Amino acid sequence: MTRQTIRVLTLIESPTVTGPARNIIEFGKLGVVAEPGPPAVETMVVTYWRGAGESPVAAAARNAGLPVATISERHRWDTQAIPQLRRIIAEYRPDILESRNIKSHFLVRALGLHRQYPWVAWNHGYTERDWLDRTYSQLDRWSLQAAFRVVTVCRPFAETLERRGIDRRKITILHNFVKPFVPAPTEDIERLRRSLGVQNQAVILAVGRLSSEKGQAILLQAAARLEKMNEAPDFRVVVVGEGPEKESLLRLTARLGIGQRIVMEGFQPDVRPYYCLSTLLALPSYSEGSPNVVLEAMAAGLPIAATDAGGVPEILEDGISGLLVQPGDPQAMAEAILRILQDKDLALKLGAAARSRVEATYTPQAYRRSLTKLYLATLEAASKSPAA
Repeated sequence: MTRQTIRVLTLIESPTVTGPARNIIEFGKLGVVAEPGPPAVETMVVTYWRGAGESPVAAAARNAGLPVATISERHRWDTQAIPQLRRIIAEYRPDILESRNIKSHFLVRALGLHRQYPWVAWNHGYTERDWLDRTYSQLDRWSLQAAFRVVTVCRPFAETLERRGIDRRKITILHNFVKPFVPAPTEDIERLRRSLGVQNQAVILAVGRLSSEKGQAILLQAAARLEKMNEAPDFRVVVVGEGPEKESLLRLTARLGIGQRIVMEGFQPDVRPYYCLSTLLALPSYSEGSPNVVLEAMAAGLPIAATDAGGVPEILEDGISGLLVQPGDPQAMAEAILRILQDKDLALKLGAAARSRVEATYTPQAYRRSLTKLYLATLEAASKSPAA
């Protein structure tokens, strides 16, 4: 029988609308519109929240027209969440149960929900900064072994999952997507230019959470080296983002004596003016999956100097659509940035090739087709499974 609509219940724990949450919401908006061939997908977003009201993720999903439910918590592992979760799932009766974070993975397996519904678990990599992170990582290893499908965003993450005992046949790699770039209004760009005090200087943009794995300290060291290169033009490094490393980065900026070169802009709800104003994007990360910031910069036609980390080389082709260097090497990052700043033809070539690549490969429509195909394959396989 041809399926008209696939009902997916997605569990996500996120205090803000991060990249994975944005992807869920954008797919949810696309999925409800049936296309010739694939069925429609109705995505219900279930979030956890402490306090009154609902989370920013739930509010954004509701504003996008998606069905939403909120699990009220007193603390991170509140057992009162369990009956709420069971009730929400029973009332919605999803075709597929989907989880997007470690706690949700654990609850699905510990409560035996994976025996009642085909379970698709998403993995966005692991950041093991302390013993608590390592404990959660080991807990996730146990949880994911029971998933019917595990979706991750790049080959290195898939290899990590396989080393942790996840059956490779269960793992699917699905890169993120990006919407077509719509330039910011000219007045917004000029307002930003005045705010940053930028006139003819080159603007090196970095966007991301200020945390150790994102490598902003390497970019600051690269900027210090770039400043000493006689052939380098006048430049500013504009860092967009918030996070736990902010104070450390400010101290490093002062220690390197490059305060006049660095602008810390904090979190920005609309990064488009920054893409429009910038000369290039720098991504100095030690770890990445399928970085939205790279896809956004590619869609904007911005040349990119990035580290060869995680899934970045699956998206950017070195020398064709970007320049790649090894993580943790400020000299190599400085030299890659300098190449782009010096060679306008190279910058134009890289930016044009990047835009062409995302328009051909990483569109919302292509993502919708791939994920819907995964759901259909999951339902078909689950119907033939001995446990079904």
